[in-house]
Amino acid sequence: MFSGIVEETARVVAVERELDNMHFTLQCSFAEELKIDQSVAHNGVCLTVVRLEGDTYTVTAMRETLERSNLGLLQVGDEVNVERSMMMNGRLDGHIVQGHVDQTARCVAVEDAEGSYVYTFRYDFDREMARRGYLTVDKGSVTVNGVSLTVCNPTEDTFQVCIIPYTYEHTNFHTFTVGSIVNLEFDIIGKYMARMMGLTTA
Repeated sequence: MFSGIVEETARVVAVERELDNMHFTLQCSFAEELKIDQSVAHNGVCLTVVRLEGDTYTVTAMRETLERSNLGLLQVGDEVNVERSMMMNGRLDGHIVQGHVDQTARCVAVEDAEGSYVYTFRYDFDREMARRGYLTVDKGSVTVNGVSLTVCNPTEDTFQVCIIPYTYEHTNFHTFTVGSIVNLEFDIIGKYMARMMGLTTA
């Protein structure tokens, strides 16, 4: 489980395809603190550490993960938002994030808000999935590339988020342009509520 508070960006140093799987080797400051089998979120995707070497570590993504997320687009040199799993003896600064990406979205606008930035994202809307909680609500939570954010101005298939300078500089948001593909994880509490309401009204 994660909080959506990104620790830093890791740099992709190697990408290897093996059948339907892809192995990603990344470099970051806390690599030497990791252990085999430990979970780390990568652009919001929970992956297991399978190899350690110096200041790098390797994780593996299977086909279903690659099809549902933007990890299959990663290339050597790309920046990836990383977060180690949450410790249960601290504050929950973001929101409850599982590291299970629901789908991708496309950045359709980036606006300079006099020091901060407003990003607009569009995703494929499915009415049945929305009934199950796969949607955004005003002032609700959403995870974009592993970053816990507050939703602004949601429509049926778009929403906006406001990014302060610190988040812009310390995550890969500073690499986003119109057309960039990002990972979305909708709020798990909203999914549970939608499921419970569906059961009580069925």
